[in-house]
This record gives sequence, structure tokens and C-alpha cells, in this order.
Amino acid sequence: MIRLTREVRFSVDRDWAGRVEFTRPVTNSWGGWPSAVGIVPYLRLRATVAGEPDPTSGYLCNIAILDDLLRRHAIPFAAESLREHGWRMSAEHLLGHIWERLVPELPASAPLVELELCVTPCLRYGITREDPAMVQLTQQFEFSAAHRLHCPQLSDAENRKTFGKCNNPNGHGHNYLLEVTVAGEPDGRTGAVLALPRFEQLVKERVVDRLDHKHLNEDVPEFRDMNPSVENIARVVWGLLAEHVGPARLQRVRVWETAKTWAEYAGS
Repeated sequence: MIRLTREVRFSVDRDWAGRVEFTRPVTNSWGGWPSAVGIVPYLRLRATVAGEPDPTSGYLCNIAILDDLLRRHAIPFAAESLREHGWRMSAEHLLGHIWERLVPELPASAPLVELELCVTPCLRYGITREDPAMVQLTQQFEFSAAHRLHCPQLSDAENRKTFGKCNNPNGHGHNYLLEVTVAGEPDGRTGAVLALPRFEQLVKERVVDRLDHKHLNEDVPEFRDMNPSVENIARVVWGLLAEHVGPARLQRVRVWETAKTWAEYAGS
């Protein structure tokens, strides 16, 4: 089974509604088409299909088909939604509409299995074939903290051998990137899985304020008897959030210790 993902990028505003001309040449698909004219939303839409590639062409699905479908079903509706709702346009509603339009248009040999809408570099929404009524909301946060990797049950020599420079007695620091994903059915009134301001405030109060500019071993009770590895940090963050994101549910926590190292925890 092969999964193929295609991303299209576009900028629209309410003035695009009803007059998107798809006969116009695509002039800059890397930067986005249509391009931004003035200060307007810049969106990235990713569609993932799955199946077995054609034995002759090697294609699972021609990406030109995906480009055309994504643009035709995303750009006009986004423009119409902006015209009708302005900045209150629901990303969840936009994504669900595109999903419903795309599913019957794709060939049976390459069904849509995932659709993701990136509305900022740090915020995205997703739908999967397993439960298309459920929308995943993912937001990124950051905090800076120091820690020392050290196990009291090991000798000093064993700790140095296991953790190397990370066993420095005075600790060392990281700028951590935190990505939190919640999932749920959009609210019938607001269209949101979880109100974003509430979601962000919750993560700030329960996680960022607790960990930011702290020495994890010394200042955070959860790590008094637990080695603050990136794996354990992901588990602790899960525990701090899991019971507090209702009516949504916590789907995944991902913590980057560096750009090359991260850990993910999904509660099992």
C-alpha cells in the first residue's frame, strides 16, 4: 500500500467569490496560486490518497488530477465562506466541505484517506477516512527549559557513559517545540472542535507556564523522581492535558528537543 500526498497553496479573499477563473495559467504553484494581492489568507491544503500504483505508469494518481480537484473544491468555497463569515470562517467547516466534495471525485483505485488544511505555519486541521466526522486540530507552542539526564540508581560512571554531555551536573538547555493535537466533532453552533483561544490558554496555563524557563529536575514536581528525557516530557505533557480538553479528546502530543530529535505520545 502506497500513500501519496499532494499539497496545493493558494491565497483568496472575499472578492474572489464567484469569479475564480481556472482557465488562467498557474504562474507560481510553489508560492501559491492564486497569489496574494494585498493582505489575504494564505492556505495550504494537503490531500493523501492510498492504493497500489499502476504497474505501467508507476502512478497511484496523477497529481494534475489532485491539483485540479483541490483547487476547484477549495478556492471557490473558501472565497464564499470569507465573503459570508469574514474572519469568523470556520476552518473545520471549510475542511469538511472539501472532504465531502473530493471523496466521490477520486478514482476507486486511489481513495482519499486524509485531508489536512494548514491555516498558519503553526496551526492545522485534519480529517481521516477512519472517522470523517471527526476533525483533528493541531497547534504548536514553545518553551525553553534546562534539564540534566541522570538516574540515581546508576553510578556516576554509568550515567556519564549513558548520557554523555547531557549528564553535565549543572544541566543544559533546549528550546522545545510542542505540538498538541485534539480531535472531536465540530460544534453545531460555532463550527469549532475546540475554541482556539480556550485551547491555547489551556496549554499555556497547564504546560507552558509550568515548564518554561524552569530547570525540569529541580523546579517541576513531575520530574523529581523521573528522568526528564524528551520521551518522558511527552508523557508528562499528555498527563497535564488529557483530562482538560473536553469536549474534544487529546489525540497526540509531540515534543521536539532539537530540530533532529522529537518524541510522540498518544496515550498508550
